[in-house]
Amino acid sequence: MDGISETNGPSADNAADALKNAPQNAPIIDPFGRSISYLRVSVTDRCDFRCVYCMSEDMTFLPKQEVLTLEELDRVCSAFVRLGVQKLRMTGGEPLVRRNILWLFERLGRHLESGALKELTLTTNGSQLARYADDLYRCGVRRVNVSLDTLNPDKFLAITRWGKFDKVMEGLEAAKQAGLAVKINCVALKGVNDDEVHRLVEWCGEEGFDLTFIEVMPMGDIGNEERLDQYWPLTMVRGELAKRWTLEDSDYVTGGPARYVTVQETGRKIGFITPLTHNFCESCNRVRLTCTGTLYMCLGQDDAADLKTPMRAHADDAPLDDAIREAITRKPKGHDFVIDRRRGAKSVARHMSVTGG
Repeated sequence: MDGISETNGPSADNAADALKNAPQNAPIIDPFGRSISYLRVSVTDRCDFRCVYCMSEDMTFLPKQEVLTLEELDRVCSAFVRLGVQKLRMTGGEPLVRRNILWLFERLGRHLESGALKELTLTTNGSQLARYADDLYRCGVRRVNVSLDTLNPDKFLAITRWGKFDKVMEGLEAAKQAGLAVKINCVALKGVNDDEVHRLVEWCGEEGFDLTFIEVMPMGDIGNEERLDQYWPLTMVRGELAKRWTLEDSDYVTGGPARYVTVQETGRKIGFITPLTHNFCESCNRVRLTCTGTLYMCLGQDDAADLKTPMRAHADDAPLDDAIREAITRKPKGHDFVIDRRRGAKSVARHMSVTGG
């Protein structure tokens, strides 16, 4: 599949005029009329795993002085809420390895209490959930996504390199006991977990979890691992699942890019995130903020905006709000992800952990 390359919206002059004339508290609308209501925030690029499709084993992480403080993360997230964002997702790296991260969830919880924010959630590898599940629920989190690509402990170690399977299972149980709804995110990896998809559906049914399959995304250098060999199109995954399960199309949405079906036999949902076989750009309502204060308007393109500089230069939030609005005028129509032998398997240079998973 060729990635979407049509990125031109209204003229720069029109976009500038719209920015200048927008009321200070007006919601942010991109050049294609999409309301930006969902912000994903990478609170750290660090992780206690080294998953083979995400990172090289010998990663160099950002110096701490380049990373936004928790207070700055609260300030910029609050600016987005003020501008109409209704869903915040904390990501990483692994968000729960960030020191004092609970303080940020507690602070952002005030926007849930006021009604300005509809959902505060996170994506995690599950390694720290046993420690944090109860406190996350207390802060207003009601739903978590847990990345888990296999139910085989040996295979889990091979995929994550450093992960402890039992610790993740303990974390999932703690999340259930705390009252958190759990969705399992599973990257479909040919030759790795393609023999487990039926068991994953069955296990999620037993545990009361929803499940989302994700195609490998061509981001960053992952060392000796070969994405072209890992890539398993979700059209094939769905075809395999249909051999055993009754899949009914669903209009269920979470604000993210997944398209869902309901499994008649278990009553649970399965989502498919398909950036390569079927892009999800036409309804994109999302932008991504890195832990350095860099805003990416599209996961699959390199154009970005610096929010750290205006935030640190001014105690007043007006310049920060203006920087956000200007950035959204550059949001493209779609990404340029592609995986093939001719053009390779790295569409953008940065790792997923930097942008926010």
